Amino acid sequence: MKFDIREFERSEWPERLLEIPQPPQKLYLAGNLPSENSGYKFLCVVGSRKYTNYGAEIVHKLISGLAGSKVCIVSGLALGIDTIAHRAAIEAGLPTIAVPGSGLDPKSIYPSTNISLAEKVIEKGGALVSEFEPNFKATTWSFPQRNRIMAGLSHAILVIEAEAKSGTLITARMATDYNRDVLTVPGSIFSSTSEGPHLLLKLGATPITSSADILEALGLQTKTANLTLNLDDCSPEERKIIECLTEPLERDDLAIKANITITELNTVLTLMEIKGLISENGGQIYLK
Repeated sequence: MKFDIREFERSEWPERLLEIPQPPQKLYLAGNLPSENSGYKFLCVVGSRKYTNYGAEIVHKLISGLAGSKVCIVSGLALGIDTIAHRAAIEAGLPTIAVPGSGLDPKSIYPSTNISLAEKVIEKGGALVSEFEPNFKATTWSFPQRNRIMAGLSHAILVIEAEAKSGTLITARMATDYNRDVLTVPGSIFSSTSEGPHLLLKLGATPITSSADILEALGLQTKTANLTLNLDDCSPEERKIIECLTEPLERDDLAIKANITITELNTVLTLMEIKGLISENGGQIYLK
């Protein structure tokens, strides 16, 4: 396995990365980033390596709900929430950027267990980015150092789970210093991994409970908003489905929420898919 690694020309960097207090002297790139005029918003997703089932489920739910939108997921390729975020982005058809705490040579990538994930990131149109020489091996100081690049690349940062003293909160602090929006998901008061998010909420972070919240925070129109102009062309059944799809739902859950039979639902969904109103991804129905 070998990545096509090249020096990332400074003229190609997103302007927001050049605006941070200590921009990198040099960057290496494997793969491609969405162009600056493509309309994509970069969302940095970070969280605990020791995630809970709740945290993993939240990442999948929120990112799958962004399918079809112009959101690029940025994370650090680390074990835990980072890995889940990259995989969820790929499953949702979203570009994703990995910023490891190592060089980009496959022999140096850390953790080595994520080499296949790194390959998939590139294969699916995303990129690996690092300021370290390609053969640089990760160290304890290289992870907090790379966090500023993750925050600098992004328009906003979403914290899923983090303990009160963690590298995740370092990234959140940097995001605040760089005038980036900090978003976070509330958690159980009984879980230590909720300490970080709840601290951020007290400091003014935006609470996130749905994919629509993320789109709103990024200044992107929600899928429901995009469809309001076309409601006159929809049947009463189709309008009911649209009202129920404030977030992606599986068919059984959607039938219960809309209070119709699966047979009726399947008929309506077929017509809506032909009209381009909805799509199905990973077993869930979402508004296009």
